[in-house]
Amino acid sequence: MNPISRSSKIKVGITIGDPSGIGPAITLKALKKLKGFAEFVVIGDKGVLDKVSSIQHLGSSKRFVGLNNVSQDSFSFGQIRAEYGKASVEYLDKALELITEKQIDCLVTCPISKEAVNLAGLKGFLGHTEYLASRTDTSDFIMMLLNRRLKFSLLTRHIPLAKVSGSISNDLIIINAFMAYRALREMFKIGHPRIVFCGLNPHASDNGVIGCEENEVIKPALAILRDKFKLYIDGPLSADAAIYKANRREYDCIITPYHDQALIPLKLSGFDHSVNLTVGLPFVRTSPLHGTAFDIAATPRRADPNSLIEAIKLAVKCALNLKKA
Repeated sequence: MNPISRSSKIKVGITIGDPSGIGPAITLKALKKLKGFAEFVVIGDKGVLDKVSSIQHLGSSKRFVGLNNVSQDSFSFGQIRAEYGKASVEYLDKALELITEKQIDCLVTCPISKEAVNLAGLKGFLGHTEYLASRTDTSDFIMMLLNRRLKFSLLTRHIPLAKVSGSISNDLIIINAFMAYRALREMFKIGHPRIVFCGLNPHASDNGVIGCEENEVIKPALAILRDKFKLYIDGPLSADAAIYKANRREYDCIITPYHDQALIPLKLSGFDHSVNLTVGLPFVRTSPLHGTAFDIAATPRRADPNSLIEAIKLAVKCALNLKKA
């Protein structure tokens, strides 16, 4: 059986994200390009999608689950409203129901607005990753960001930079490395994953000259991973050196202590094919690596679906690999 025929058996759930963003447009564009690639279940609002293009012309491999939770009379693209934040979370909740009922095998989520969700009453909402982990009672999970050249596992995610140092611990490093290692083996079928850990401080602290975190926290944790658990993990290396070597295929994954340490090189090396993968959930979940793009949402022709297309392809690949595990 060839890969396309295998992938066509996978049922992919897609949530359209914030209805006022570019999620509806990139969903329809991606489905048009991927017609026949898999079975798709789109979760959103039909009235919003119809404002972009008719969903009826996407073929028989698509099913639509409409929640009708957006007022069409006052709807407008490119707006941050509590109504739209509430709707985007309701799409997620419906997707979780479909996963529980085994109506979909994996989930791909279009961008949502944290501001709109907070306006809707979900105070402290940090994003898809944390919300899905909370709803599925998942305590250990990681955000893996990747494109065709690089894979990153983020040690910390959406926290202020001033809190990163105090958030890093031996246990956090060990759990993150183990989960990244397992994902590389099971989701990507890499037999002997090679991981590198970036230093938190410039030059990975120059052995304690610039900061203490490398010597006091990071190095002891990496020693345990190497000596006790036999993982292939280098570091801590200066982030520029680690990413340069990974780009030369010397490593399969880079662990970064903080968010932008990964996002900047990832987007520079392949913005339009970068993807977010949540590792640790009881199902495969991916998303495009961009936001709601409210500034262009009212002109759907400007919305680029490539990152979403890559997210769908990755979700299918990982779901297939896990089925074979």
